[in-house]
Amino acid sequence: MAIEIERKFLVTGDGWRAAAHEVVPMAQGYLNDLAAMDTGAMKASVRVRIAGDAAHLNLKSRELGHTRQEFEYPIPVADARALLALSVGGLVDKRRHLVKVGGHLWEVDEFLGDNAGLVVAEIELADADESFQRPDWLGVEVTDESRYYNLALASHPFSQWSAQQRAGMAAP
Repeated sequence: MAIEIERKFLVTGDGWRAAAHEVVPMAQGYLNDLAAMDTGAMKASVRVRIAGDAAHLNLKSRELGHTRQEFEYPIPVADARALLALSVGGLVDKRRHLVKVGGHLWEVDEFLGDNAGLVVAEIELADADESFQRPDWLGVEVTDESRYYNLALASHPFSQWSAQQRAGMAAP
């Protein structure tokens, strides 16, 4: 069983842009929706993602926090496009900027389309207690806030957030 230990943060400023060594365009959709997860009818999200020239089917357990079960399988891009057409909710379009900081790889997701204006950084760790260098562009941690999960952004995109929801985005 694959376990993912990931922490998620808002991003402040553009200091990460110059440090990015690769940018990967991504489109992803979900074959189940947030309501099925919230009601407990399903216990894992089912995602289809095209990232650059590759495509994957991904299943991730529904748990708040930094540790989840995750399974990912490569699939043909043509199959991924057909599955994206079956997605529930909207597609999540983003550019993933890869940035190395202090021996760790940060994935900075710059969202497009209905989620434009939102920028989130994620780091995967080998252990939940692993320490890491916090770059100066890193803002408040949102690991435990489900509204920042891509599944939630597909169902309730950033462009539809209320002023109150956006107010909670202030840096520490």
